Amino acid sequence: MTKTLPALRVGLLVPFLLLMAGAPPAQAAPHEERSGNWLSLGVTRGDARSGDTRGVLLLCDPPQGHGRAAEACEQLRAAGGDIGRIPPRSGAVCPMIYAPVTVSAYGAWDGRRVDYTRTFSNSCAMGAETGAVFDLPS
Repeated sequence: MTKTLPALRVGLLVPFLLLMAGAPPAQAAPHEERSGNWLSLGVTRGDARSGDTRGVLLLCDPPQGHGRAAEACEQLRAAGGDIGRIPPRSGAVCPMIYAPVTVSAYGAWDGRRVDYTRTFSNSCAMGAETGAVFDLPS
């Protein structure tokens, strides 16, 4: 038994050392570069912990990935890719009900990074101020 214990230790140690010496370091997959104008959009209703979050990838060259992609891309083009510069919908009348909606967008527009997050009092206020951009299917 005294001879088998050292042999067992060596038998377990050698494969481990070979595995560690021969394994190349893990590398992340190369990041896929997107070209053109694109935004990853998210909409969370209620408390952020509620889990009611929806998201899409809006591509604008050509418009796709969103139910109202052409309209959203046109509104973004007119605002230079700045969601905060989208003109509010004229004549919009929203109820004074607090049902918070948080929106987020990140991506690229005309070579510039886009990073936008805002909480609106309700979905009507969100739509009135951001147009078709965050109008995602329920």
